[in-house]
Amino acid sequence: MTKYIFVTGGVTSSLGKGIIAASLAKLLQSRGLKVTIQKFDPYINIDPGTLNPYEHGECFVTEDGAETDLDLGHYERFLNIFTSQANNVTTGRIYQTVIQQERDGAYLGKTVQVIPHITDEIKRRMLLIGDTGKYDIVITEIGGTVGDIESLPFIEAVRQLQWEMEKEDCLVVHLTLIPYLKAAKELKTKPTQHSVKLLSENGVHPDIIVCRTERPLNLDLRKKIALFCNVKTEAVIEAIDANSIYEVPLKMLQEGLDVIVLKRLHINGYSAPQLGKWKEFLEKLKYPSGKVTVGLIGKYIELQDAYKSILESFVHAGAINECKVQIVNVHSEFITDENVGEKLGSLDALLVAPGFGKRGVEGKIIAVRYARENKLPFFGICLGMQMAAIEFARNVLNLKDAHSTEMDERTPDPVIDLMEEQKKVTAKGGTMRLGSYPCDLKPGTLAYNIYGQSTISERHRHRWEFNNAYLEQFEQAGMIASGKNPGTGLVEIIELKDHPFFIGVQYHPELKSTVENPQPVFVDFIKAAKEFAEGKIAVKNPLLQSEMI
Repeated sequence: MTKYIFVTGGVTSSLGKGIIAASLAKLLQSRGLKVTIQKFDPYINIDPGTLNPYEHGECFVTEDGAETDLDLGHYERFLNIFTSQANNVTTGRIYQTVIQQERDGAYLGKTVQVIPHITDEIKRRMLLIGDTGKYDIVITEIGGTVGDIESLPFIEAVRQLQWEMEKEDCLVVHLTLIPYLKAAKELKTKPTQHSVKLLSENGVHPDIIVCRTERPLNLDLRKKIALFCNVKTEAVIEAIDANSIYEVPLKMLQEGLDVIVLKRLHINGYSAPQLGKWKEFLEKLKYPSGKVTVGLIGKYIELQDAYKSILESFVHAGAINECKVQIVNVHSEFITDENVGEKLGSLDALLVAPGFGKRGVEGKIIAVRYARENKLPFFGICLGMQMAAIEFARNVLNLKDAHSTEMDERTPDPVIDLMEEQKKVTAKGGTMRLGSYPCDLKPGTLAYNIYGQSTISERHRHRWEFNNAYLEQFEQAGMIASGKNPGTGLVEIIELKDHPFFIGVQYHPELKSTVENPQPVFVDFIKAAKEFAEGKIAVKNPLLQSEMI
């Protein structure tokens, strides 16, 4: 029978419920259990697809085309398994379902209320994945913090499930903050006590309390928290700040979080944790043998979560290459022909990030030209690939007014154009080309060598696409389409023939990179950056250059 773990949060947001949930899931998975995680968000949007990256961070896309919360990216990166539409549910989706059922007459004239109708739909969604029988444990992260008005229906649903289920089938982990008061030189437990009290007033009693802290918790503090929060002392878990999110599973292992969960859920016969690959990855991450500097050209660089999957993909690729990847954020809006050399001259590689809208695109085009002309390793993702096509059209094919119809509907040379099936779409939410699509690779190309196979599958999130009317011109001038969708002929990958590493992809490869399976394009991109960096050192040091030769 499937067991259920609910992860709630208190005191403040951004404590890391997603990382704690993913770390616990990783530990349980390493012991041979089948585990998945889902996220319930209290906002009324149907999904994060229409939310501003400055407000919500990146929108993570699953294999089946769901636009979801970025925490699902953590789930996939930690567990190395795919999530789906069912793994992320918002208040908006709950209400949309209930209201539609009411319109369809499903409630037979009854008054539709938060309790039981909304909470029943929440519970149905919470149990949906477990009812498939595919998993031993389903972990559900409740977004927001205890006490938020919008979170109350979710907390009530958890209370009902605690009451309906057998005690050994349901467990609540509550994440709180133990702040350190510098003036008093002590950690304070009162915010945690109030948070647990508020949770208990809503009828939910935590079984385990995980305490985010800057300083270690001594035994007396743990006993105090246990006494006032009505849990066992061993169920008070220290979650001290870590240098990397990937260290958190090992810290939770040291704290015995997984063992407490297994005992509480009456799960017997589990094996010792198998974390060899994870520890090997961490070893390479902690002790790199080299360093490269990569420029991230974007328009949302003020908020790192806007490019979360890209940044984590660099971590994975850096570890494989035993190399520290130093990211330099460059705002595309402030790149000009006059300052591009100053801004990008110290880089070993350049990535032009995805995005939407006109703001900052000219800076991205200038950055692409710099990378192309200076043989700087280049990687363009989605809009970044499109900017590479526009730059090539303008400066190599001499189509001076070439552009994307997203930014200029009247451009005489729309080398990037709206996909045919998108031209009649007016609704914004969930209507892009979303999810996993196949791509055939051309033998002998950089893309084929990177993947080592003729057909791949990657995730998409876009409306505009390379205009095949210009493909012959591009290929004759040296920019080839090395990857195409087999069904539609849409160009998925472009690359330059006479460049050490220049590739643009229409899809989002960062969405499938995990600790155990780093994304191949990122891995080879960092490898190219290393070679570029070593070449720079060789040029500066003739003696070293002769030794290398």
